[in-house]
Amino acid sequence: MSEPSVPPRPEATRKRPGGKRGTSRLSRHSVTLESVAHVAGVSAITVSRALNHPDQVAAQTLERINQAIAQTGYVPNLLAGGLASNRSRLVAAIVPSIANLVYAETIRYFSEHIRSAGYQVLLGESGYAQDAEEQLVSAILSRRPDAVFLTGINHSADCRRRLLAARIPIVETWDFTPTPLDIVVGFSHEEVAQAVAEYLYDKGYRKFGIVSADDPRALLRYRSFKAALARRGIADVPAGIVPAVSSLQRGRHGLAILLSEGFKNGVVFCSSDTIAHGVLAEAQCRGLSVPKDLAVFGFGDQDFAAHTYPALTTVRIDRPLMGKKAADALLAKLQDRPATENVVNVGFQIIPRETA
Repeated sequence: MSEPSVPPRPEATRKRPGGKRGTSRLSRHSVTLESVAHVAGVSAITVSRALNHPDQVAAQTLERINQAIAQTGYVPNLLAGGLASNRSRLVAAIVPSIANLVYAETIRYFSEHIRSAGYQVLLGESGYAQDAEEQLVSAILSRRPDAVFLTGINHSADCRRRLLAARIPIVETWDFTPTPLDIVVGFSHEEVAQAVAEYLYDKGYRKFGIVSADDPRALLRYRSFKAALARRGIADVPAGIVPAVSSLQRGRHGLAILLSEGFKNGVVFCSSDTIAHGVLAEAQCRGLSVPKDLAVFGFGDQDFAAHTYPALTTVRIDRPLMGKKAADALLAKLQDRPATENVVNVGFQIIPRETA
């Protein structure tokens, strides 16, 4: 049996500016600037002028062009249109994990300030491996962003070469170095760990454990914490190392590792508040009293940290400030304004609460 015939698809009818109606077949090709010009009844040059210099186009003509853009769904090719000025109005931001709230919050404040200056943010998730970051950086640089926001200062040699060869402003965050690729806005993880060790030692604790994710910055704090305690004669610091990304479940598992190795009556320094929350949950499940049987110290001062039971002692990083200063530093370079400084230390603050 032959298939039933299908009637030809009717032509789409649209009303052109000025009241005239015309017909055009739906096309599989993307809408072009010439398509907008045809619908608006103007030249392609006039459409281009309206997009790039709207103040040079008559109000009625500009309104017709905007209506045509809305009608056709046209999206300007900013890369092609920006060749003369060499600007894409795009800033790339790379974070290890969008599931980690501390990175997400920094990006939120960074994006707000970048968008207010007329730029858009292209967000990429790199994971915690250098080769994954290298591949993502290559893909992003092929889109010709005007600037790049990076998380951390440790990059592969090839990644560093590509970034420097792009000759665009770069800001590194969530870490600290006196010799950044371009700009660094962050804090010292070594100083955080040393300050926490001193704080806990001065509080009278002599038994220490660590529950940490295995991402590079968390492990840096882990090593610095152990080194600070070793200088005070404490060499035995057991650790429960769990895979990144941090989660409550992995915090519970990390404490279970410590307890299985005989750790008790001490304080646990956690690589994040999320991990610490899991440690608190596992302690409660096992009938351990916090801080009597087990003290807990977090990192990050996330929104929930003040509302755990007991309230979590932790380290506060000013994430809004970091995001704002990173945006300000990039915008100063993009707008050819003198940068106040290329090395910005936002510092940190220990927040004493009930768990330690």
